[in-house]
This record gives sequence, structure tokens and C-alpha cells, in this order.
Amino acid sequence: MSLAGDSDAGAAPAGTLYLVPNTLDFGMPEPLPALTDALPLGVVQRAARLRHWVAENAKTTRAFLKRVAAIEPLIAPLQEMSIVELPRPRKGAGATRTPTNVAPLLEPAHLGHDIGLISEAGLPAVADPGAALVRAAHSAGLRVVSLAGPSSMLLALAASGLNGQSFAFVGYLPADPAARGGRIRELEATSRRNGQTQLMIETPYRNAALLDALLAHLGATTELSVSWGLTLPSGATRTDRVAAWRARPTRLPPDVPAIFALLAT
Repeated sequence: MSLAGDSDAGAAPAGTLYLVPNTLDFGMPEPLPALTDALPLGVVQRAARLRHWVAENAKTTRAFLKRVAAIEPLIAPLQEMSIVELPRPRKGAGATRTPTNVAPLLEPAHLGHDIGLISEAGLPAVADPGAALVRAAHSAGLRVVSLAGPSSMLLALAASGLNGQSFAFVGYLPADPAARGGRIRELEATSRRNGQTQLMIETPYRNAALLDALLAHLGATTELSVSWGLTLPSGATRTDRVAAWRARPTRLPPDVPAIFALLAT
């Protein structure tokens, strides 16, 4: 947590940047659980008191706030909320998934207003472009508070039974089949050398393709865990040796996010 520095005499105290966790169920093809099944009531109440938001997507943030309003009255009508989207990360060779020039989005905090940072799903700034805004807030001497909520990576790691003492999140693997196969073998070698769990994600409609690639390139004794539909009633986790996955295939849903983890022994 970064504490704001002394303000000028007579100036309004600077606002706080709150990292507001989201649910993991947005867009899921089934009745959604109650918001408080995933988020503490205190988080919902804090979200209801925030008028200024920075988000990946304004539409999904409005949907989140509608769910909040069903539990706790909002500080202002939804149409009066300020919801500003993070700049889209650059694309192309050499680009990163981190947006630039986010400091202006913190202007409400400099005027004394609290700001909520929210991700598309889960905990903001973890494997998420919101990290750039958090860093900018620290650089500006603003107070940063992370609120408790679900992180898909940590939920999957906990449910996997793999090494939770040493792990790495590697994001998306290459789309090119040859490059993807090479990356899988590289991750397996790193896992074996360091005894470290390797976690990765994929766009839901490509879940099956990534699973097929993992089963094709990993060694038979490597442990593979897949969690899907986390926090949903239909969610599940399977952890097994690759040989067992090959012998008893599991079909992954094409429209539900999944987390993949491997541990080579």
C-alpha cells in the first residue's frame, strides 16, 4: 500500500485507488450465483460508494454495478457514473499487453475523489493491464488499497494439488503449432529443473486445442491440472498424469474460461 504524501495547505486530501475484484462468471451460459458468493459484502459496499471507475470495458463494468445495486444502493445513478476505459495495449511485433499513458486517468484522485479499478474478471492488476495504473498511482504518491476477492490463477493452483510454494504464470502460449509445442517443452523442462508449477490460460474457444497440444508434447509422467468454470456451480478441476489424461480424455467446455497448470517430476 502506498500512502499519499502531505498535501498543500487547504487542498482537498488526495483520493484512494481501490482495486475492486470482479466475479469470474461474467458471460457464463448459466444462471449466475449471487454476487456475495464470490465477493465479501464489504467489497460490494465499497464498490457502491465509488463514483469514478477505470475499467477494461465500460459495458461489463455497468453490468457489475447493476449487480452491486441489487445488494447495496449506488452513490449515484448508473448513468451518472464516470467509467473510463484503460487504453488498449499496442499490437504487433515488440508490443506488450501493458497500456501506456495511464497517469491522466488518476486525475479524479488528485482532486480528492476515490477511484475504483476493475478488471474484466477476477483481481485487478494480476495478469491484467490495470497494473500500469497501479504503478502510476504509486509514482504519484496516491494511496492504493487492494480489496479481497477471487483470483482465477490462485483458485486453480489451490485446487490443483500441485506445488503452491513455487509457481509461475506464463500467460498465453504461441498460436503457431510448432512454436506452441516448443514452448510447452520449454515450460516442462523449467518445471522439472525447478520443481515449479507452470500456469497458463487460453481463450475459451481454444481450450480444447491447448489441451490437445499439452497432451501431445508433455511427458507421460508430468502432472497436468485443468480448472474451468471457477466459482460456478458447474465448475471443476481435474489433476492427473498426462498418461491418464490420454487414457481417459476430458472434454472442456468451449465457452468457459479455464486455467491450465503443469508440474514435471
